[in-house]
Amino acid sequence: MPSNVYNVCANANKRCKHQMDVLMKQQKQKPWIRFRHRVVTRLVRPFLSPYVRMSYGVKVDVFRQQRDRQFLVLFNHQTSFDQFFVGMAMPRPVYYVATEDIFSLGWVSDLLRYVVAPIPIRKQTSDVSAIRTCIRVAKEGGTIALAPEGNRTYSGRTEYINPSIVSLIRILKLPVALFRIEGGYGVQPRWAGKVRKGKMKAYVSQVIEPEDYADLSNDELYARITEGLAVNENCLSGSFESKASAEYLDRAIYVCPECGFSAFHSAGDVMTCSTCGRQVRYLPTKELQGIDWECPFRFVADWYDHQNAFVNETDTREHTASPLFRDQAQVSNVIVFKRKELLRETAGLTLYGDRVVVDEDKPDELILPFDDVSAAVCLGPNKLNIYHGDRVYQFKGDKHFNSLKYVNLFHRHQNIIKGDEHGKFLGL
Repeated sequence: MPSNVYNVCANANKRCKHQMDVLMKQQKQKPWIRFRHRVVTRLVRPFLSPYVRMSYGVKVDVFRQQRDRQFLVLFNHQTSFDQFFVGMAMPRPVYYVATEDIFSLGWVSDLLRYVVAPIPIRKQTSDVSAIRTCIRVAKEGGTIALAPEGNRTYSGRTEYINPSIVSLIRILKLPVALFRIEGGYGVQPRWAGKVRKGKMKAYVSQVIEPEDYADLSNDELYARITEGLAVNENCLSGSFESKASAEYLDRAIYVCPECGFSAFHSAGDVMTCSTCGRQVRYLPTKELQGIDWECPFRFVADWYDHQNAFVNETDTREHTASPLFRDQAQVSNVIVFKRKELLRETAGLTLYGDRVVVDEDKPDELILPFDDVSAAVCLGPNKLNIYHGDRVYQFKGDKHFNSLKYVNLFHRHQNIIKGDEHGKFLGL
């Protein structure tokens, strides 16, 4: 047999074998939705619901329509317990789209997979496998929930929603339930360490049926989603009491209206600029009050907007010789969807306009140029993930660590390098 004919036959056999392997794998694939998920939901809800209601002062309206139907639930993201509010509202089990961080905790992640089977997704990336899993859950009759912002709000407003959510809606072809969470920023701001005493509510505000959004353009559907989830907590809406109301506000703020880039320190109900010494008090009304000076911002969102504008006017290429910030953090290598490997217990972190340097000027110095970084994301209150090559570095600072500035400056640098100097998006 001529060699070229032999090669064609061999390749055909390989393709056949591969197709058979794929088919066998599909046949062996276990269902995502399991009976135990319903059992866990029924067992946990009677104990969890009273705790959540007492801790967060939340009134959750039960969504009766879910009893006989499946939905794609989209919710705005204000507190660390938002997914529990959704679960309390839905009589049947809900399958949450969750970032890879909770899947990198070893046996804890294994337990979560077993009892509630969340849908894993890589943050700040186009994760095809997550879409496939959503399709799989939808075909099996499950209700899926996700926060299309991808982040808890730092400002108290619903933040940027990626337009790709429209594509997911059209792929799944499920009724869309818009779940609004209101008052959560007063009760538990993302930057805060403690839950405050106050009132909040969570409820399905509207349902968009497939036949309704089939007639909408992508822009019209996107507008319907963003408008339906738009919540702005920067207003007078009750009292949210805490003896440490300003504690860890420095996780969100790194630009002083007088000094520009600066470090801050918070304690009790006061935050202080480390450069000029100016102080602000965070009031139970969510308002800011200058101490012995006229603070130009009424709410955190006003300061947040000023900070973003300041960053967007910064040319990061002018800040490559001297560092903008220095921090200390624990460094880990994230084995995505498996575990974390501790690399350095305590490391120096230096932020420039175009790079992050770990343990600068030491023998084991690690340089992460922004040109070689694919993504930088905030996780939780004080963690930062930097995606560099095929590695994911996680930096976990102390309770005052501000990861937001790293993400914002990375995106500002990316905008400049791409020729989009007027781009406003800073990662959140």
